[in-house]
Amino acid sequence: MTVTIVGSQLGDEGKGGVVDIYGDGADVVVRYQGGDNAGHTVVSDGETYKLSLVPSGAVRGKIGVLGNGCVVNPETLFDELDELRDRGLDPDVRVAARAHVIMPYHRVLDGIEETEKDDLAAGTTKRGIGPTYEDKAGRRGVRIGDLLDPETLRSRLEYVVPQKRALAGDVYGAELDEAFDIDALYERALEYGDRLADEEMVVDCGAFLADRLDAGDEVMFEGAQGTALDIDYGVYPYVTSSNPTAGGVAVGAGVPPSVVGDGEVIGIVKAYLSRVGTGPLPTELGGVEGQTPDYEPGSVPDDEAELATWIRDQGGEYGTVTGRPRRVGWLDMPMLRHAARTSGFTGIVVNHVDTLAGLDEVKVGHAYTMTTLDGDTVERDVVPPTTEQWGRCDARLKTFDGWPDVDWKAVADDGWDALPEAARTYLAYIADELDVPVYAVGVGPGRDETVVRVDPFA
Repeated sequence: MTVTIVGSQLGDEGKGGVVDIYGDGADVVVRYQGGDNAGHTVVSDGETYKLSLVPSGAVRGKIGVLGNGCVVNPETLFDELDELRDRGLDPDVRVAARAHVIMPYHRVLDGIEETEKDDLAAGTTKRGIGPTYEDKAGRRGVRIGDLLDPETLRSRLEYVVPQKRALAGDVYGAELDEAFDIDALYERALEYGDRLADEEMVVDCGAFLADRLDAGDEVMFEGAQGTALDIDYGVYPYVTSSNPTAGGVAVGAGVPPSVVGDGEVIGIVKAYLSRVGTGPLPTELGGVEGQTPDYEPGSVPDDEAELATWIRDQGGEYGTVTGRPRRVGWLDMPMLRHAARTSGFTGIVVNHVDTLAGLDEVKVGHAYTMTTLDGDTVERDVVPPTTEQWGRCDARLKTFDGWPDVDWKAVADDGWDALPEAARTYLAYIADELDVPVYAVGVGPGRDETVVRVDPFA
């Protein structure tokens, strides 16, 4: 069977940890979209592993696959594999021949274009993700299979690199370096191809997975980012460049839609909201300068700003590299309803319940009131189809009793009934609104700090 893991919010819901928790029952873990802009953290036996490209199942020794819907930076891939091996693991990762390669010029152009477009779209990781997907759609990309075919590789580079040189140099006035040198790019790409071939990593993804499924293997599909960042179903243009929703699995991994539909689709929920970057966020608390639209220091009530800082500190909501504070807010139920409807969740996992412990009350954005262009006020229980409409939405909040801080490790050991009653009430509300059961509850970062109610592979 298959299990698909989908982020139901704005990313950073704890998908990597869920893949690790349920991964013992999987034989193969497949990334079906995105690239090394993902950040999946797995804590195992006291060790923390931060992965951006290698599927999270590698920590449990499962076969990992990067599907054709992914964009792959070979340098990142090899660095992660080498680090895992240095730490005593033996990762087995295959890469789809049809997956597109993030080339050095993609990363350079990503940084240039991010500066030029200012606030017109979501802040990117500047890792070349968007420009690589642009070239894929423009039919000028380099694919993993091309790295093993010198003649084809040379032909691809001779076609695309002059275009990139003109864009970077003539349009943006950038200084051109080896990232735009055909010979240097060709030699480096051949080296990547040699290692991929030597380690027998390149596969026909759809055929590989069909064989594994026919053999009775259990397969998990690991999404990156979240539903609200989906390029079609997210808050465009503040989105990623791929489809993190369950519909992305079929095209991103090369399996029939029926394979996904016949399996489990688990939505991962953070008990509150967090995000990096600009764009509407109706349940936002406080604000972050440079990210929250129209935010000015002092424009938010002190108690709201203090609460936002408290949640941010409790949840560690700061950029791993930059240390920049993330925007935080209450749980947004219209966003979750939209995610559940889009991907067809069969169950949910709610993480970071422990983060909210100690508050007197916890709130949820139950629905929206939206002002139309005509000045009328309407109610909405799901995210509206355009981001401009979403920006005119105010959250109608529902209040719950808070729950105490407890020994969460003991709660994880003892199970559902050991959760504070108020936390169970909160979780039951989420499940009722989405009409799906709670499969697990995250009460800490470690593998053994999760209340598991349902094992989808059992």
